[in-house]
Amino acid sequence: MIRAALLTTCGKPPTLGERPVPVPGAGEVSVTVEAVPITPLDVLCASGTSYFGTPPTPYVPGVQGVGRLDDGSPVWFGTSAGMRPGVDGSMAATVAAPTADVVPLPSGVPLTLIAALGLSAVAAHGALTYAGELAADEQVVVLGAGGVVGQAAVQLARLGGARRVVAVSRSAKARARAEELGAAASVPFLPDDDVTTLADRLRQALDGPVDLVLDPVFGVPAAAALRVLRPGGRLVNLGSAAGAISPVESAVLRSGSLRIIGYTNNRLSTQERAASLTLVAGHAAAGRLTVDHELVPFGSVAEAWSRQAEGTATGRVVLVL
Repeated sequence: MIRAALLTTCGKPPTLGERPVPVPGAGEVSVTVEAVPITPLDVLCASGTSYFGTPPTPYVPGVQGVGRLDDGSPVWFGTSAGMRPGVDGSMAATVAAPTADVVPLPSGVPLTLIAALGLSAVAAHGALTYAGELAADEQVVVLGAGGVVGQAAVQLARLGGARRVVAVSRSAKARARAEELGAAASVPFLPDDDVTTLADRLRQALDGPVDLVLDPVFGVPAAAALRVLRPGGRLVNLGSAAGAISPVESAVLRSGSLRIIGYTNNRLSTQERAASLTLVAGHAAAGRLTVDHELVPFGSVAEAWSRQAEGTATGRVVLVL
């Protein structure tokens, strides 16, 4: 038997338990797990209210993790836990992972940091490049810059050739952190802001028109950012943290011939996801990419899960086995 986090009731945190040692089948490899992030997707799947349906319980949650193969080589791996019945996830001492979902990592890379970055950094990279078609010397606005996706996007935009990045966040601490990570300026999104107010504040922080907006929040911030885009500019949406509906004006879209592009990691092929993870890992290994994260012993999975779900954790919670 091995230690594992078991989700027995949808909507409740998992608790520490045991599972039989997984035996890899055809097309699978055994991974000794070292670190696992608790992500919004994990919480959504375990709620029983996601578009994937209600998962049969008990199951081991965790859609991604990092660890080592039998020869000691470091890897990132993905799972479909909570999205496909009968699949156990990454929150266990050992996992039988599909070979296609295992990505080799550079020797010496900090595995806990890769766990924190993971698919959130892939989303930031994919939204900027595959969907947003970031080009050199463009000015980029990152909404929701205090989150893991936003923090990664600020750095990846600069690494991808952006001449200037402007970060938007509710939190003064998050805005200061975004500037530490490479944002040229930061803009507050205040509780009573309307579209016009926030757009005016954005213009004051910009150096000319905006070419690309990365938007994990939608709502008022997305509508405001559209007003500062150059003609033909792009807004890539990959979330709705500030609201599922945005007060976007037709005239703003038409007058600027603007493009709103939806993005999800599900659009990536296995090869594209692996390439993105390899790029992210390379930047992390070289000290060019990081995100705020908190390391928590695996035995505290229930408490850590609750704090991540409630939004009271310090950055991304990473369970360490």
